Amino acid sequence: MYCTEPADGEDLFQEIVLQLWKAWPSFNRQSKVSTWLYRISLNTAITGFRISRTRPVFRPLGFDNDNYAEPPPQRMDLQYAPELQLAISRLNKFDKSLLLLYLDDKPYSEIAEILGLSVSNVGVKINRVKKKLKEMLQP
Repeated sequence: MYCTEPADGEDLFQEIVLQLWKAWPSFNRQSKVSTWLYRISLNTAITGFRISRTRPVFRPLGFDNDNYAEPPPQRMDLQYAPELQLAISRLNKFDKSLLLLYLDDKPYSEIAEILGLSVSNVGVKINRVKKKLKEMLQP
């Protein structure tokens, strides 16, 4: 959800893997590995989003896409309706991060640890984001 083009998403994925590889020696095992992975991934995605806003936008040339493999079904752009994707993309960075962790079925305790919030605050913020999305999606 931090990338508009599939190729950008693939580049971001590679950057996340690189950052995880670099950061692994400093992992101190004070939190779960999945929490640590999400935190590194989220920070890399947000940093990549900031950088991408300053770069010129490149458009694909429009070659025949029939020769490419089907994208994996776990991609967010295939799981959710385009209207919901658009509404999520309009959220601020923090709300988007919170919602994506929620949509990824992370427990509130893990979301709280990743984002540096209290567990009760996670619930409150998720309800506020849901309300924002509902308002955005109503005709």
